Amino acid sequence: MPAQKWATLMTLSLLMLAAQVCAEPTSVVVEALMGKAAVLMIDGQRKMLGEGESFAGVTLITTQATTATVEIDGRTETVGLSQHVATTYQKREERVVTIARDSKMQYQTNAIINGRRVLVLVDTGANVVAISSSQAKTLGVNYIVDGTPSQVETASGVTDAHSVTLQSVSVGGLQVDYVPATVVEGAYPATILLGMSYLRHVKMQENDGILSLSKSQ
Repeated sequence: MPAQKWATLMTLSLLMLAAQVCAEPTSVVVEALMGKAAVLMIDGQRKMLGEGESFAGVTLITTQATTATVEIDGRTETVGLSQHVATTYQKREERVVTIARDSKMQYQTNAIINGRRVLVLVDTGANVVAISSSQAKTLGVNYIVDGTPSQVETASGVTDAHSVTLQSVSVGGLQVDYVPATVVEGAYPATILLGMSYLRHVKMQENDGILSLSKSQ
């Protein structure tokens, strides 16, 4: 093989190898925090960096009591002691659920509360999920023992209630754990009100009688 062709092939091989090396994700582990410095394990190499110092594409931005903020290839991450972070990561998938407005101009749908299927009414005017005492018993919520006594204003006047925490609330797979709720003594509300203690954890968009809820999974 001619020397010139051999040299060209060698050059191409080296370029391909360099590209593979560059494509490898940078791995960073915070091993110790020392005032305004941190001991980092960067791609298997231990390095102490002061705030503003860089090594192998990693810059220590600042340190806190138990975390360090670093910049890796233009992306800023806050990492705790012994935690690992890399430049490559998977984008979280966003799940979307749509609810059609009914003849009463309301958005009702099925939900799973504490593992049990129930009908709920989306109510952005309710601060928390609201459940009647009879519904709470069906859901296995022992509000007398586990709840905190309170009172709420209803159409019938002031009514006794209990503040509780639901294990989970899921609408179409959009699950939120440990959701604050109010159990109202009596038959009100007839349909569980899906209030802001759940809704604040999802994105909402309304368009032409269709309410879309979405959440990264």
